[in-house]
Amino acid sequence: MPQEKIKLRKLFFTFAKIGVMTFGGGYAMLPMMERELIEARRWTTAESLMDFYAVAQATPGVIAVNVATLIGWQKRGFKGALAATAGLVLPSFIIIIIIAAFLDVVTGSPVVARVFAALRICVAALVINALIPFFKRGIINRFTLLLFAIAFCAFMFFDFSPAATVFLCGAAYIAYAAARGRL
Repeated sequence: MPQEKIKLRKLFFTFAKIGVMTFGGGYAMLPMMERELIEARRWTTAESLMDFYAVAQATPGVIAVNVATLIGWQKRGFKGALAATAGLVLPSFIIIIIIAAFLDVVTGSPVVARVFAALRICVAALVINALIPFFKRGIINRFTLLLFAIAFCAFMFFDFSPAATVFLCGAAYIAYAAARGRL
């Protein structure tokens, strides 16, 4: 992908749009990121964004913030990382401050409780919507399907470390590719 000099302001406002328009955080932001970063802006490819997701998942912090930081860094270095991260985080920060100011007033309200119940269902749908394309792009052959099954079981039944799982899956796939002469 040809490198273009993207303005810091554009990085900030693109990620602010993602931050303000996406509810549920983390995985729920992934479809919006794909639309903005791949389709609308053409700043990256689906494969590169998938790599960013993998790195972001394997590092400490919120996946969406980590992806924003990585994209910003790729496009404009440290200042780009700062602009993209600030753009993504600032809308949520402002919304949380506003909610906190009125939280005492609405706490215990049956209407608010029902709204939060509806939001939980909506967020679950957003997360599933984000994960299905992620799954489809990640499972490219039987071996990756096997790695998925092993990683899923490691999380669900054995409380295995996500970082260790990512490392072991990466090492296993490198060994697999080397054995097939594809490295």
